Amino acid sequence: MPARYVVIMAGGRGERFWPASRHSTPKHLLPIVGETPMLTQTVERVLGIAPKENIFVITTQAQFAGVRVACPQLPTENIVAEPMGRDTAAATGLAMLLVKQRDPQAAFAMLPADHVIHDVREYQALLNVAFASAESADVLVTLGIKPTEPATGFGYIEQAGPWKNVAGRDVVAVKRFVEKPDLETAQGYIASGRYLWNAGMFVWRVPVVEAGLKAHAPELHAGLVAMEAAAAKDGWASALAAGYPNLKKISVDYALMEKSTNVVVVPATFDWDDVGAWPAVANHFPTDAAGNVLRGLAMIEDGANNIVVSRDGHLTAVVGADDLIVVSTADATLVCARARAQEIKALLKRLEADAEKKKFL
Repeated sequence: MPARYVVIMAGGRGERFWPASRHSTPKHLLPIVGETPMLTQTVERVLGIAPKENIFVITTQAQFAGVRVACPQLPTENIVAEPMGRDTAAATGLAMLLVKQRDPQAAFAMLPADHVIHDVREYQALLNVAFASAESADVLVTLGIKPTEPATGFGYIEQAGPWKNVAGRDVVAVKRFVEKPDLETAQGYIASGRYLWNAGMFVWRVPVVEAGLKAHAPELHAGLVAMEAAAAKDGWASALAAGYPNLKKISVDYALMEKSTNVVVVPATFDWDDVGAWPAVANHFPTDAAGNVLRGLAMIEDGANNIVVSRDGHLTAVVGADDLIVVSTADATLVCARARAQEIKALLKRLEADAEKKKFL
């Protein structure tokens, strides 16, 4: 079997999980679901796919130390800090260069750091199917999630029809990627049965993704070529510092996937949750008789459907209130209507603009 690599993207800020999530310790470095950081769980899931020497993590300068702690089994040189965030297309290009210097023909997976997947056996089986598909043809492979509701917060993948059967699993040709829809459009997608959620999980061979970037994102590709040459001459640290900030800031969906015609999808049959905001926590922990979720030292008196998370040995109590999110940390407390959790990002913009309060980001 050819060598396989996994690259985990761990540079997000996890803003909707403030105040637990901060710039240097965001969502994926926290045990939001489970007892270990979500990045740690992601690495453990893929150790059955690739050896630790072939697993990379791309992160930020601010998060590098935290990633090192969360991934003690990985070689230090496999944790790479971007000089600055340039979105997922640049991260994909960097991943391609990192794998290419080890094996110019290898297949590698690009995976988010912060998804919750409990059925590890089925996950690994389908990721192996994705690798086998990428190794068998010049295709870009993605894993798509069967929708459980007309969600407006995800992009969607429209299936075109059968591609081939790989290891006993059906792999499907992709007709198109579509951006986050409005509710009515999402309801139509669900009713058609042709659409999957785009979970941002990809597998491809180095030459195939490089050809795709050259064809569909030539400006980005040119920057990567220059950075690769600079790395060969001056080393990666110097090449990244000089070249990475100049790469175009664009998502891999816009730059590559939406423009490519050689895309196939492996429909996922494992459980999946991107745990995008505090309300999603309720899907993974038991509730009391009134529907409350309590994490840490927390108490509720005469309240229903609340999520209360208390950290650092701090007791947090709620009396006579319903449908709240209350999160206490050592230096900040959030009280938020459960239905308005997405608005936490607006609060953080105000913190960013306040010289006195931005230290809490």
